[in-house]
Amino acid sequence: MNRIALLTARHDLGVRTILAACLLALASAMPVPATGQDQSEWPSYGNDPGGQRYSSLDQINRNNVAQLTVAWTYHTGDVSDGSRTKRKSAFENTPIVVDGTMYLSTPFNRVVALDPASGREKWTFDPHIDLQASYSEGLINRGVASWLDSSRAADQTCHRRIFIATIDARLIALDAANGRLCADFGSAGQIDLKTAGIQVQTVYNGEYEETSPPAIIDDLVVLGSAIGDNTRVNEPPGMVRAFDTRTGALKWSFNPIPKSAEDPGWREWKPEQAQQTGAANVWSIISVDPQNDLVFLPGASASPDYYGGDRLGTNLYADALVALHAKTGQIAWAFQTTHHNLWDYDIPSMPLLCTIHHNAVDIPAVVQGTKRGSLFIFNRVTGEPVFPVTERPVPKSDVPGEEAWPTQPFPQLPPPLVPQTISAEDAFGLTFLDRHQCHKRMEALRSEGIFTPPSLRGSLIVPGNVGGMNWSGGAFDPQHQLFVTNTNNLVAEVHLIPRDQLSEKANASRGFGIEFAEQMGAPYGMSRVFMRSSLGLPCNPPPWGSLTAVDLSNGQIRWSVPLGNLLRFIHLPSLLPDPGWGTPNLGGAIVTGGDLVFVGASMDPYFRAFDLESGKLLWETKLPAGGQATPMTYQIDNRQYVVIAAGGHGKLGTELGDSVVAFALPNIANPASSAN
Repeated sequence: MNRIALLTARHDLGVRTILAACLLALASAMPVPATGQDQSEWPSYGNDPGGQRYSSLDQINRNNVAQLTVAWTYHTGDVSDGSRTKRKSAFENTPIVVDGTMYLSTPFNRVVALDPASGREKWTFDPHIDLQASYSEGLINRGVASWLDSSRAADQTCHRRIFIATIDARLIALDAANGRLCADFGSAGQIDLKTAGIQVQTVYNGEYEETSPPAIIDDLVVLGSAIGDNTRVNEPPGMVRAFDTRTGALKWSFNPIPKSAEDPGWREWKPEQAQQTGAANVWSIISVDPQNDLVFLPGASASPDYYGGDRLGTNLYADALVALHAKTGQIAWAFQTTHHNLWDYDIPSMPLLCTIHHNAVDIPAVVQGTKRGSLFIFNRVTGEPVFPVTERPVPKSDVPGEEAWPTQPFPQLPPPLVPQTISAEDAFGLTFLDRHQCHKRMEALRSEGIFTPPSLRGSLIVPGNVGGMNWSGGAFDPQHQLFVTNTNNLVAEVHLIPRDQLSEKANASRGFGIEFAEQMGAPYGMSRVFMRSSLGLPCNPPPWGSLTAVDLSNGQIRWSVPLGNLLRFIHLPSLLPDPGWGTPNLGGAIVTGGDLVFVGASMDPYFRAFDLESGKLLWETKLPAGGQATPMTYQIDNRQYVVIAAGGHGKLGTELGDSVVAFALPNIANPASSAN
């Protein structure tokens, strides 16, 4: 089968071609999935089911955005610096607003309902997760999902349901009106995701998690899982499942690792290795296309991340964008963005569904960002690339037992959004000494650009495993055809370590910030670290964080600007001007009808608005803590609000907090207040 676009092989080519042409014509005539929703609300994580993160609201625009002030602030009380729990918190949540109420989840996985005009609390629900468990991702939850039961009257119990998938692997249904459990769902309102259709065996409490909001399509709630990276070869299965929104009954499941010869992906594995390997899970946000009955999965790596000698082959459907038929869970098409992943190049972000005007034709598209910094764009009905994708030779592995795949897919357009090559001569430093340190370290490593395989000598991985793009993904303005995303530009040093040397090297490196992983069952453990000089600055040239706009109609980069001021992060805001280095970032952007891009994400605790067409910074304000979340916007009582969770991020090292902050124009009458 064609690895670039693997279509199901249930019918002969002629029938499939005719069917695809009919579907394409039908979908091209249809509006994007967002059409029909109340444009004054923000009803799902990405606003529309396809995750465009676009709002047509324009009360706040580039002419008045500089006047924004705080309208209200809500404090969740849920924050952890790790002193009393085993993990630090990260407030990555994007609230939703539907039926005049805001719903959000906290790092402790509590669900909170607020009055969106004042920030006053309506109700809360606490799932009582174990705060002492060793959750691999830290204490996080990115959001909740909403579903309206049209068969029930507005005053009936659970007329609207709020779903949360918790970090301890439960799916919970709540009555949106009062926060009480929907007793008819699962077992008294909950489903144990470690036993529903699968049996998950973990080696530590927190290895199998849920961190992203579920997806809703028709009467189904669909979700994947987050699995601790690099723990072992036989990690838990990365099953994606769909449950009935009313009863919680399991309707279908999809295992991204083929388990029988009947699956078209079976030939991409050695059968005995497919049986023992785990993960290939979908930890990021799933998008859906109700009009075409499709569910889009952003796939992660099979286990473990950095050694594939126990999973030879391309490892389809790991690291693939997979389109499933929503009613059955059967594959419509798939595209693998990284073959035989050895770099932790998961597909990290929500597939974005939009309509692209290209070559005088409207194309129903899906846009997929990657940690590689490459954007892959497909016709979402047929799986055909909008811009050509070519397979190019890449370096071979020199590790005994490993067989790196000889080619990798590269889109011809758009160009990469971050550098994908580097040499020791490119080493960055403020002084001769720290530049020399970086040069010496980089020179000692195997470095052949992107897809340099991990090695025993040590390899320079560019970009590193944080991206490129990460879970923050992108936003799309349909009027300007602009896709906007924030990216990271960091390089990592990765070593494979023989099993009998791992403990000794890990003990000798304590205190140096190096991450070690056992990769149990494989002959090698692993160490990785982002390369920094003794001054703490990255060894690769800046900018280390950027905000970039791509014109999807022609695949060209429209503009790119540094994102974040590193001097503010190290508390030197008044001594020096912004050097334009940007900062590493986590959290995403939104775009609005006011021709604005709103984004936090950077390591300095600032929230910013940029001009959509030029990338010019128009407004910024300091947040009470790091804004490592994707904002959202809505309008109520004729007043537009922009809201961001400002609670920082334990892994990124930004200031921690518990604030949800709403901004609005001050000259619009409103009884706003500060809430607890």
